[in-house]
Amino acid sequence: MKTRMTVLAALVAGGLAWSGQPAAAQDKVTFNLAWLPQGSLAGVLVAIDQGFYKAANLDVTAVRGYGGNRTVNEIDQGQFEFGYGDPVSIALNRANGGKTRLVGAINTRWPAGLCYVKEHHQPNGLKDMQGYKLGGGTGSPVHNLLPVWLEANNLPRTYIETLRMDPAVVDVSLIKGRIDLAECWKASNRALIERQAKADGVTVAWIDYADYGLDMYGSGIATSDALIEKNPDLVQRFVTATYRGYEFVIAEPAKSTESLLKQYPVLDRKVTEQQIREIAELLQDPGAGDRKIGYLRADRMDKTAAFIDKAFELGGKVRASDLYTDRFVK
Repeated sequence: MKTRMTVLAALVAGGLAWSGQPAAAQDKVTFNLAWLPQGSLAGVLVAIDQGFYKAANLDVTAVRGYGGNRTVNEIDQGQFEFGYGDPVSIALNRANGGKTRLVGAINTRWPAGLCYVKEHHQPNGLKDMQGYKLGGGTGSPVHNLLPVWLEANNLPRTYIETLRMDPAVVDVSLIKGRIDLAECWKASNRALIERQAKADGVTVAWIDYADYGLDMYGSGIATSDALIEKNPDLVQRFVTATYRGYEFVIAEPAKSTESLLKQYPVLDRKVTEQQIREIAELLQDPGAGDRKIGYLRADRMDKTAAFIDKAFELGGKVRASDLYTDRFVK
């Protein structure tokens, strides 16, 4: 009896007393990156590496994706719980009967611009780009968004010509001078284009859509209405832990870079460093006041929805309120 009591006391003192109940299993979650691992997804990848999801009782796996539209549709179909989704893909999904939405912002500004090679062109701005040829992937939203954006800048929709191309050859075609413009995205391929241009002995410059009146959100955390309804607690834990990861990215860019390189040794250090600096900037919305990062402002979501509606001729089928909820980032 004395021996049994001694063992029991040791277990209690060590915090290991048997409760008679098994430990709660972590909820398994899969996050679709929408493309390959890169700096824009650093918050998710850091949260995995730093144990932020584990602390929220989540077992999160990040998997590569194949573009925003496919990612959002796969979330809608229940293949993934969460993903890196953009408001265009959400709107198109809902216009076709889907039920997905954003539950937090990552790119608080549209992160894309038009890249050009200085050795080929030296425009002073958008109005100097008449007749330029812009290469875009066959399924890229640029073919719909660009004409409406040009029109908003009092220019003809055909002021810049868009070419549908294999996405794999767009960037190299820009560097080699086969096209005049290519879309380049902060925290994503902009750093890659700059690296490739430097290797070829040329210099890349750009104008950003946001500098010419495009006031809309980019990608954020997407999920399905079904998951929000079925398990709001899981959604809350995932969103909170994810933004804990992005707060770490803002505060510790060097450590965040090391975290990504540890998980994906094939990543280029300088490219990753640049992407992380850019996503740290994009995460912060000066107009959001003291709101938490991730907050989606109703006024800007209204503008986002209106622009998408016009660009894709949705005829008002999708309202701004269909695209997002702020209940998890307040």
